[in-house]
Amino acid sequence: MKTLNILSGGAAQGLVRSLAPAFEAETGLGTAGDFGAVGVIADRLRTGVPADLVILTAALIAKLADEGLVLRSSITDIGRVETALAVRAGDPPARAEDAASLRAVLLAADAIFVPDTKASTAGIHVARVLTQLDIADAVADRLRIFPNGATAMQHLAESGDRRPIGCTQSTEIISTQGVVLSGTLPPGYGLATMYTAAVATKASDQTPTRRLIARLTSSDASELRSKAGFVS
Repeated sequence: MKTLNILSGGAAQGLVRSLAPAFEAETGLGTAGDFGAVGVIADRLRTGVPADLVILTAALIAKLADEGLVLRSSITDIGRVETALAVRAGDPPARAEDAASLRAVLLAADAIFVPDTKASTAGIHVARVLTQLDIADAVADRLRIFPNGATAMQHLAESGDRRPIGCTQSTEIISTQGVVLSGTLPPGYGLATMYTAAVATKASDQTPTRRLIARLTSSDASELRSKAGFVS
């Protein structure tokens, strides 16, 4: 079976996987996804990793279009993804309605599971929030940093810590068994990131790639996008 190769930020992993069976039934094409921190994924495309479809933040897709690596005419927004808090399934919820309660929630955790704080959208934001709250040094030894949000959430689900918490993009929380979405970050500390799809300039066949983009962004898929954690 011919395969359509996808390079994508981890935020879109759940949505892509939910649509893959219908796409395969319609086109006879399988999908192979490489999902991870957006900065890492962008660099993989730059180094020549084969790709047909690229899904990253709108800002990164625009850069890649400037670099001639994706087709500008194919760029299509999928939806926004919020950075949120996560807890293990069965643990008490951790909600933060303002800066004081967010600070308290993070200080109360004995382990904080986050994605790459230098290459991932959510991880970079988490590092910024910790600095804003003036607790970066206080929680530095509690940070559990992983290559991407999905991996961080898997480790949160398996954590043996007394009171762990996670912070990454809502889509990565929703798609991970064993953790639950516990609320978005409060005003002034939140982040809603637009994710965008585009055809790679060196795509083996543009036509099915554009069909998958159309399926990902269609009104028919609006419920799936919502369940996956995307907001319009």
